[in-house]
Amino acid sequence: MLLNNVYFRLKPLIPRSIRLGVRRWFVLRKRRQVEDVWPIMPGSECAPNGWPGWPDGKKFALVLTHDVESEGGIENCRQLAELEQRLGFRSSFNFVPEGSYEVPAVLRAWLTDRGFEVGVHDLHHDGQLYSSREEFNRKAERINEVLKEWGAVGFRSGYMLRNLEWLKELDIAYDASTFDTDPFEPQPDGVNTIFPFWDQSSGKRKGHVELPYTMVQDSTLFLLLREKTIQLWKKKLDWVAGHQGMVLLNVHPDYIDFSDSNGSSQRYPIARYRELLDYVLDSYDGSFWHALPREVAAYCATFKPEHSHRASAGRSVIIGNTPKCPSWLAWASLLEAAASR
Repeated sequence: MLLNNVYFRLKPLIPRSIRLGVRRWFVLRKRRQVEDVWPIMPGSECAPNGWPGWPDGKKFALVLTHDVESEGGIENCRQLAELEQRLGFRSSFNFVPEGSYEVPAVLRAWLTDRGFEVGVHDLHHDGQLYSSREEFNRKAERINEVLKEWGAVGFRSGYMLRNLEWLKELDIAYDASTFDTDPFEPQPDGVNTIFPFWDQSSGKRKGHVELPYTMVQDSTLFLLLREKTIQLWKKKLDWVAGHQGMVLLNVHPDYIDFSDSNGSSQRYPIARYRELLDYVLDSYDGSFWHALPREVAAYCATFKPEHSHRASAGRSVIIGNTPKCPSWLAWASLLEAAASR
């Protein structure tokens, strides 16, 4: 917890190029150590107890989400939504209410008028949401105000940090801060399932649906691992679809290059995302339930699927814990060394 707080307080002082370089080193080094649990976690294909399947007998669910983290991301939202709309897709755009950019009401209205969803992405996106219970409760009040103002029912924490017990203070239908497996995140413990599940509350707040992302994030795939193809995306999508799970993808408009270039060290060409959407249509047209996160949450709330909390491959599954990030020790040391040069 302490290392986590220290890192995020130092983060704004360190140039992005240095931070990105250190993260690449860390991810590439760790990739070799986690091949048995990433991008596929054995055991995560087990459906929740009493799972009834997807609506209309569809084979799997497809859910598209976007976390918007900067002014550049705001500028790319319409282009991204228009691409999806042309192909027959809809998605959720998650905005930071009090971050480094303004969230135009006209953009939120433009999206919702076209069938897209708007969600809340943290409050400040500074890594401090869970710094203390008192601080979280104070921020939760503000987040609830934003949820009501935006007509939003979904939430995702910055950096995928989470404490499911504390999240029960939020007036949400679903949270999307968890994942099946992603050892490269600051809080790397996954929930080890490719299905949504019900997280029952205690006390004054009702329960909510957890929607873990099950696809490799675009930033990890293209900026950190520097993959030049979407083969990992295809592999994971085929595996999740084959086990009738939920294909939930998080793509950041901030990191997409909409020009005809081949991208850069900090952006990747939009053609790769377009290729994935085309692949879904070409390979699975008619066999998947394409839904917004709020629609999946509403469906699951009717029967409240229970997460079995299984562990596999000798790895424990930790759910809802206070962030404990031993990996930040290496990150913080390297960042300190790099910044002093």
